[in-house]
Amino acid sequence: MVMTVDDDSAVLRAIARDLRRQYGDRYRIVTAASGDQAIESLKTLRLGSEPVALLLADQRMPGLTGVEFLELGLDQYPDTKRVLLTAYADTDAAIRAINDADIDYYLLKPWDPPEERLYPVLDDLLDDWQATHDPVFAGIRVIGHQWSALSHDLRDFLARNQVPYQWKDIERGPDAVELVELAGVRSPKYPVVILADGEVMEAPSTAEVAARSGLKSAPKSSFYDVVVVGAGPAGLAASVYAASEGLGTVVVEAKAPGGQAGMSSRIENYLGFPSGVSGAELARRAVTQAKRFGVEFLTADEATQLAVQDGYIATVLNGGTQLISHSVVLATGVSYRRLEATGVQELTGSGVYYGSSMTETAAVKGEDIFIVGGANSAAQAAVFFSAYAKSVTLLVRGTSLSESMSQYLIDRIESTENIRVRVGAQVQAVNGIGRLESLTLVGRDSNETETVPAAAMFIFIGAVPPTDWLDDTILLDERGFILTGNDVARDQRLRGRWRISRDPLALETSVPGVFAAGDVRHGSGKHVAAAVGEGSKAIMSIWEYREYAGI
Repeated sequence: MVMTVDDDSAVLRAIARDLRRQYGDRYRIVTAASGDQAIESLKTLRLGSEPVALLLADQRMPGLTGVEFLELGLDQYPDTKRVLLTAYADTDAAIRAINDADIDYYLLKPWDPPEERLYPVLDDLLDDWQATHDPVFAGIRVIGHQWSALSHDLRDFLARNQVPYQWKDIERGPDAVELVELAGVRSPKYPVVILADGEVMEAPSTAEVAARSGLKSAPKSSFYDVVVVGAGPAGLAASVYAASEGLGTVVVEAKAPGGQAGMSSRIENYLGFPSGVSGAELARRAVTQAKRFGVEFLTADEATQLAVQDGYIATVLNGGTQLISHSVVLATGVSYRRLEATGVQELTGSGVYYGSSMTETAAVKGEDIFIVGGANSAAQAAVFFSAYAKSVTLLVRGTSLSESMSQYLIDRIESTENIRVRVGAQVQAVNGIGRLESLTLVGRDSNETETVPAAAMFIFIGAVPPTDWLDDTILLDERGFILTGNDVARDQRLRGRWRISRDPLALETSVPGVFAAGDVRHGSGKHVAAAVGEGSKAIMSIWEYREYAGI
């Protein structure tokens, strides 16, 4: 951006005209009628992270003179080139400004013809600026406290949705304090979020940030062939296969694409990736593929109810919006079971985390951390964090890793020097004021307790299906997983519900046209490859359903 400042409107229009003619294809030209107005504009530009290449100011202005404005502009943009526009009578003042105020150049009025008396000077200055300019971050900036649960949740949401953002710790960076002051926020409620356009939000919800960052949008249609609830591997696979075969498809995702798999640092046993692939990368590729086929994504939206209306299925979202469709695929995955230990709830997000939370790598650098769990996801997290932490201790309730962990991960753990495994160990309490400081461990058999220092704890225990919202609409097993196919056909509760002559199709639930795939389904494989397979199989069954229903 190039800014020119002059209180004479005719001169301001003339210089802006000449600047746009020569530089308008490369720079945005901004004008201001006074030094004070220009200073306010610079503050707004800085909040929006817009770089300023050149400031061109007239010397004789009421209020701030040109020199005074350029000196103040130096505080906001120290690398910006600064030029004084002055009359012949003021050349002595201009020369003093070059010597005393580090102004780069002065130009005399009038500057006609600009090809000889304006552009050559500005070309050199702009070339110099481009040669040394370090592009500033132009995305979302999150300012908060390292151990704030709200800050953690927002950063984790942005990272998992692959939205570029910059984190600034208010307690460790003077520029963070300066940004908050620049935003004009008094008694700020953290986290403070500065959007790319300079808009400031205090302690916003993830849904509010999603709406302002382009993640969350209103449905483009009121009717779809297929509504997919959940964007884990099963939901993403279902959406890709549905849309690629011409079915109008929308995906509703409450948090972020990838599900639990999306939080995995490295998946090494997924077909086609001999060196492994991170869950985030796999999710990114799948979302890109789905969008290529025309799949619509509603992120930070949550399904709250299913209802059958006149042969159609209504998926009701948390804001009351209804998505009407012929078919629904329930692919909500599972959540990690809550750890029952004293202090966990109070310190969740402040040193205690569910899942990998890769946004916390900086916080665990050189620290002693703990991973709770004995399955593959816990092992993958231990290997990932071992590259950052001083030590990683894997707390396993069982008697050995082989009970629930793949051998390739056991081998990886055993070969990593700073990973320690403690079997038969449980967390009795987490301790700390405002953040996790230590753990109280207890032996499963001995009942002996021990308190150990801990900077962070990551929890990977059990699986809980998020199916409470289905109420009595869909038949579930005793643990809350969705019954499908032969399993639901054998359930005595299906009598009186199933009013059509055929049996439920593969992956079809107790409601005709509603299918389930992935970890949320009773009897699923609980692996990424199995979830992907079920997602695609659900679409095959949907085609059968459409044929039976005459759609």
